[in-house]
Amino acid sequence: MLGLIQRVTSASVSIEENIHGHINQGILLLLGVEKNDATDQADQLLKKILNYRIFTDDSGKMNQSLTDITGELLVVSQFTLAADTKKGLRPSFSSAAPPTEAEILYDYFLDQANKIHNGKIASGQFGADMQVSLCNDGPVTFLLSS
Repeated sequence: MLGLIQRVTSASVSIEENIHGHINQGILLLLGVEKNDATDQADQLLKKILNYRIFTDDSGKMNQSLTDITGELLVVSQFTLAADTKKGLRPSFSSAAPPTEAEILYDYFLDQANKIHNGKIASGQFGADMQVSLCNDGPVTFLLSS
């Protein structure tokens, strides 16, 4: 399971020009599900995201997590993260989980995030054509995997 996280001052995801999810200070997560991913990988990645220290403390050092600052999390499914781009000029998606399996793990991830992070979660819609807007703070962006 792959997660591209971006520290944001705000972010939103729209579907057909309607805002579907919005957050203020927190993390925008683009979530990619790969073949053979299971709930163990989802749990591991969620724990890492919630506790990854990318927010500044009083000394200006990246020493605080999303949990520490009680920030918000916007989760957007993005199967293109699982693309193999090593050969040629066209990405291969052979390592991405099939949509039905990926959606089950995406929904599981959202359910767990809501339980653990006290409902400070917003999301896109799996499989939809979405437009994501954000104000990347820093910019700070990391690719995490489980």
